[in-house]
Amino acid sequence: MTDIEARTLYGNLRLLLLRTLEHGEQHGLEIRQRIEATAGEALRIEEGALYPALRRMEADGLVASRWAVSGQRRRARYYKLTAKGRRRLARERTSWREHVRAVARVVLEPGEEL
Repeated sequence: MTDIEARTLYGNLRLLLLRTLEHGEQHGLEIRQRIEATAGEALRIEEGALYPALRRMEADGLVASRWAVSGQRRRARYYKLTAKGRRRLARERTSWREHVRAVARVVLEPGEEL
């Protein structure tokens, strides 16, 4: 298992959160667990980065939130994508793909794939 450097991860955190919320409304712990499970435990999202990022995204109109009781009978804030968030996700996904391709052309040996 390889841990991704924190600064690389947090440079992509908004994209990870937007993509994860594309699956539907979730509370913070669910979001964190889904990202970590999907990444094969290679990505670890710290609460100190997760919740401030979600608050910034809400302030920017990318997500909306509401308070509700979770399956564990605890009060939790649930987040969902807004229309603006869906549009941003589409743009960021395209930009991310272009970035990865450009970096791969420089970093990988000819014929080597990701």
